[in-house]
Amino acid sequence: MRILFAAFFSLFTIVSHAQTNSIVSTPPLTEGRAENYGMSPERLSLIDSMLAEQIEENRIPGAVALIARNGKIIYHTSFGMADNQSGRELERDDIFRIASQTKAITSTAVMMLWEEGYFRLDDPISTYLPIFGEAQILDTFNADDTTYTTVPAENQITIRDLITHTSGIGYGVIDGDERFKMIYEKAGVTDLFTTESITIEESVTRLAELPLHHEPGEAFTYSEGLDVLGYFIEVMSGMPFDEFLQTRIFDPLGMDDTRFYLPEAKHDRLVTVQQKDENGKWTPYPETFYDPDYPKTGAMTFFSGGAGLSGTVEDYAKFLQMYLNNGEYGGIRLLSRTTVEFMMQNQVADLLGESGKDYGLAFGLIDENGETMGGRGSEGTFDWGGYFNTSYFADPEENVIGILFKQTQGPTGDQSGWKFRQMVFQAIDD
Repeated sequence: MRILFAAFFSLFTIVSHAQTNSIVSTPPLTEGRAENYGMSPERLSLIDSMLAEQIEENRIPGAVALIARNGKIIYHTSFGMADNQSGRELERDDIFRIASQTKAITSTAVMMLWEEGYFRLDDPISTYLPIFGEAQILDTFNADDTTYTTVPAENQITIRDLITHTSGIGYGVIDGDERFKMIYEKAGVTDLFTTESITIEESVTRLAELPLHHEPGEAFTYSEGLDVLGYFIEVMSGMPFDEFLQTRIFDPLGMDDTRFYLPEAKHDRLVTVQQKDENGKWTPYPETFYDPDYPKTGAMTFFSGGAGLSGTVEDYAKFLQMYLNNGEYGGIRLLSRTTVEFMMQNQVADLLGESGKDYGLAFGLIDENGETMGGRGSEGTFDWGGYFNTSYFADPEENVIGILFKQTQGPTGDQSGWKFRQMVFQAIDD
């Protein structure tokens, strides 16, 4: 069945256009003077002082920050070190592991195929990936030998459930439930990025046999659903997932440095993941359940739709600007305005359980209550972050993007994330 789908949709992809020219055309992101786009240079300088202070206080080793307003990059600065041991300073075009920021890109790819009529969002995933069969929910669990029993689910996992983390699938080694950590490990599921020789097809096939946390659609459980969708994209398009993203999203947007794995020529631009040792010195984070060098070493065969990409601050700004432009960038349309509008609506009711926040079809969303909290953006601001301390937000009402990339693990006392976001909005002067 999977082979038939792949053959059909591979042919369909060949005869259809990957993306289209847009009647509406906005220029690509370029640099502009802050005062010409409603931002105060004097107030932006406070961000310089804040980030320098965070480094001086040894809370972060370094950071790259970018702010865009009204389609222009009006602030793009690097601070501190890319690697403290070698003494390499951070550059604006350095490459960061963006981890869960991959999820929004994978969701975008899914919605591009949705626009082309491949499926409906509330179709069961088993319609296209029969390996998922009938959904089963964990009932009993024996920690001594990791055996378990299940009960049949009343609902089946849908494509919408996978995008919105409501499928009931867990997240293995970073799961909040120890039972699922043990079950996933025993089954050999690859949870995140890896240097091992495995494909998303192999990992998702193992995952499909495992029980769920809960009834699909009835709770929010951060999950590997976007890895499932990476494999789904391969099946539906007949293309390797990395190739699909490059040809359908990265090349049209000019995201030349965003990839799952880096060519050797770009290895020296990859920022080191650092932690503070017992003496407060920044040292490279060691290999744990993952190898931090995964973007440049190992088998390079696993394309994690939930956490695998690396890229630059400017690349991600182009991706976010496409959304602020309602699906268009540089005269190329990736998504319709109507699609973007409903993607930016709350898709999970009150299941997220976070005050001031909803969840759409690619991003977290600031709701009315979140706007009144202050410093987070207008209602409808979309955001998320990544495991290695990267973060972003984009406010459609103010037409502003803020991105702050760092690469740290463990407790550091870092306060730069909330400070940066709050200070971006205080710099608006129009």
